[in-house]
Amino acid sequence: MLSGCTPWPDETAGRYRRLGYWSGEVLGDLTRDVARLDGERIAVVDGAGRHTYADVDRRADRLAAGLHGLGLRPGDRAVVQLPNQVEFVTTCLALFRLGVIPVLALPAHRGREIGYLCRHTGAALYITRERYQGFDHRELARQVADEVAHVLVAGDPGPFRSLAGVDADPLPLDRPASSEVAFFLLSGGTSGVPKLIPRTHDDYACQLRRTAEAVGFGPGDVYLAALPAAHNAALGCPGVLGTLRAGGTVVMAGTPAPDEVFALIARERATLTTVMPPIVGLWLDLAGPLGADLSRMTLQVGGARLSPDTARRVRGELGSPLTHWFGMAEGPLFHTRLDDPDEVAATTQGWPLHPDDEVRVVDVDGRDVARGDEGELLVRGPCTIRGYYRGSGDSFTPDGFLRTGDLVRLTAEDRLVVTGRRTEVVNRGGEKVPAGELEDQLLGHPDVREAAVAALPDPVLGEKTCAFVVAGGPVSPEALIGYLRGCGLAEFKLPDRVVFRPVLPRTPIGKIDKRALVASLGAD
Repeated sequence: MLSGCTPWPDETAGRYRRLGYWSGEVLGDLTRDVARLDGERIAVVDGAGRHTYADVDRRADRLAAGLHGLGLRPGDRAVVQLPNQVEFVTTCLALFRLGVIPVLALPAHRGREIGYLCRHTGAALYITRERYQGFDHRELARQVADEVAHVLVAGDPGPFRSLAGVDADPLPLDRPASSEVAFFLLSGGTSGVPKLIPRTHDDYACQLRRTAEAVGFGPGDVYLAALPAAHNAALGCPGVLGTLRAGGTVVMAGTPAPDEVFALIARERATLTTVMPPIVGLWLDLAGPLGADLSRMTLQVGGARLSPDTARRVRGELGSPLTHWFGMAEGPLFHTRLDDPDEVAATTQGWPLHPDDEVRVVDVDGRDVARGDEGELLVRGPCTIRGYYRGSGDSFTPDGFLRTGDLVRLTAEDRLVVTGRRTEVVNRGGEKVPAGELEDQLLGHPDVREAAVAALPDPVLGEKTCAFVVAGGPVSPEALIGYLRGCGLAEFKLPDRVVFRPVLPRTPIGKIDKRALVASLGAD
């Protein structure tokens, strides 16, 4: 396995292969069979474009050859920051085939995150879009150009090389080992910069297969990618890659906004989508007034806790089948089954995806708690990594269990119920904002003496970010936001609200009392 990554023990890996979880598939082959047997079938729809399996497969081959001509070789890393467009698919396939490892960044990431990813992985290549949602990514590319050997831009490249211009006749390429790292996902944890999650061809192909089976997804189905495709939820549960493996059609949406996706759902007859709980509430409120019919589409909901009241409304008001998911890019996945009673889907996150997933619920000392009691969720299994890229290992037990940081309990039927987090992260519409990172950035301002970041409930996003600040000089909320932007923070990490306080309250042991801070807002 790639240096800096932790393999599964040989005995465990052998067992997963014998049980058929790991079957030797490699992700570069996802479109091969359909392209050969039914090449005119539509693989990807983006905007007005309709791209066949033959087109996507051919472009991936030619891009792989072009990248080889630039000097990219197996084991090299490429930071990929592309929105929901066909280039995301063809680029990933090309890199998989060449054995170059994509590092999947989100379109919302900015200089701080992209620069770190380039340096931390020793990336040889950065691939981005010219402009997305009003932001010129070529400016970001200028910031990191010295970190990589090549910058490729989809669209007008400006001073850089055009992604479309990297094109050559296909070459015979060595097929990567299925046990090798295929790509990196990014963690949404508490540390300031994301941890890198190495997913192998074996474990991710297993995830694609099992999640498609779980929601009954097959060749005639249409997946609406309403979330960023670089998110694990929209990438591989079954998501974009699982759809290609199944021979279905991927419909790329720019956002999950009702005025965009409702039209796509009707036009393309979408049968499955993945959304975060705040989006479910928005769709529930607007489907009726906008005349949207979502009854043929299964809603796969995850990323944060879905309130039981909202879940109960889904089948009654939308007529949509609902499956409630809990998971992490590190691999663990739990879900309710489509034939579960409505109340089960409303109040639990169901069972593990794999029968060989091992689950523990432990107290602060690492001891298993009694069934029904709350504790931290620990998981290991055929799709759960054994370590972060160049990580310290603190998030894993000595025997390979991932410490998720999530507080859960198990019902009498062994169904999972997620109750909270051990660590402080604001879940802003599914995007994770580490409180500690934002606090550190605020404290870097010369006129900020103290800072504390907390979550505020929000009916649309689920949670919003509030920064409580003790100022040491004349500074405004607008000035602080501008300062944070200048630090290169992603837009979703900027505080939604800045509140100035003369002092920050403390607990008896001297820690900042964030509960008291949030409660104090009611007295303002």
